[in-house]
Amino acid sequence: MTDPTPQPRHSPLHEVHAALGASFTDFGGWLMPVRYTSDLAEHHAVRQAAGLFDISHMAEFLVTGTGAAAFLDYALAGRVSTMKVGKAKYSLLLTDGGGVVDDVIVYRRGDEDFLVISNASNRAAVAAAFDAVEIVDATVEDITDAMSLIAVQGPNARAILEQTAGIEGVEPALADLGYYAWAAGTFQGSHLFIARTGYTGEDGFELMIPNGHAAALWQAVTDAGAAHGLVPAGLAARDTLRLEAGMPLYGHELGLETHPAQAGLGRVVASDKEAFVGKDGLAARDLTDAPVLVGLAAEGRRAGRAGYEVFDGDTRVGEITSGALSPTLGHPIAMAFVHPAASASGTTLTIDVRGTRIPATVIDLPFYRRQK
Repeated sequence: MTDPTPQPRHSPLHEVHAALGASFTDFGGWLMPVRYTSDLAEHHAVRQAAGLFDISHMAEFLVTGTGAAAFLDYALAGRVSTMKVGKAKYSLLLTDGGGVVDDVIVYRRGDEDFLVISNASNRAAVAAAFDAVEIVDATVEDITDAMSLIAVQGPNARAILEQTAGIEGVEPALADLGYYAWAAGTFQGSHLFIARTGYTGEDGFELMIPNGHAAALWQAVTDAGAAHGLVPAGLAARDTLRLEAGMPLYGHELGLETHPAQAGLGRVVASDKEAFVGKDGLAARDLTDAPVLVGLAAEGRRAGRAGYEVFDGDTRVGEITSGALSPTLGHPIAMAFVHPAASASGTTLTIDVRGTRIPATVIDLPFYRRQK
């Protein structure tokens, strides 16, 4: 009998990671590096110098045509049509009922040319949602299988890329590139897309290149980063970095039942648009007693984890969505959905950590902000 369980996909850089001694985990249907040496070392490298991540598991869609802007204005909660070429925007793809299908980043590459990057595990759901939008003169192309994504994150990221052999013709120059913007260049003659975005709370860049050039680009960045403290970093460090930065992770802080306002993302929704998927569903939701996302900070070394219950006295008021002992701050932190009455900054709650109640204080997100 054949095993019906689908095997995880490999990144185009899988052999590179294996040669570096990476440990792997199944993430979103992909076998990706979880760490190379130690979670803490990789986390600290990103905060203090730079880390190199393979994020080729992310999904990429091109939306083009004269109706592309109108298509995305209707498909997404945000307003895309007013974006300038060269800019990027964080947005949400919603269900008819107002739940979150996925959170995405949209890049405007031209007047009629957009790139949408979504989470790996939601590739099929995003494709289906786009397919359901009936707007003519717009074409959606899934280019995930042809492209690799590499992220360089940390205070030394720009210096490393500026010294990477083979990267040429970058316009605008990285020194002039703002946050949530992108530049075009080449690497060894191949088109290179460079976005100044990230998921770590640090300055950084994400590089998209055809699969055939990914290994050479990874090595060139590695060589340039040797003098700048660059290390390869895996998903474990990426998770603690994004948690410190208060960035949501789909399946933890976001899901099909999550109203954007509950997760602090009400600002992402352009509710004044005439129509978009989920508009009526959002308006119909009663959020009076709906849990809201907060930050929790505790003392000691025992951290709350996803699924752990949160109490106000003897009353259960919520549940942790993500939690860890913060490598940067040195104490436990967590994000949790709690009842609005228990959500005010400064409120003292407790977390049930395997039968022991650990005091925790509600604090404003993010836990960490980089010095600019």
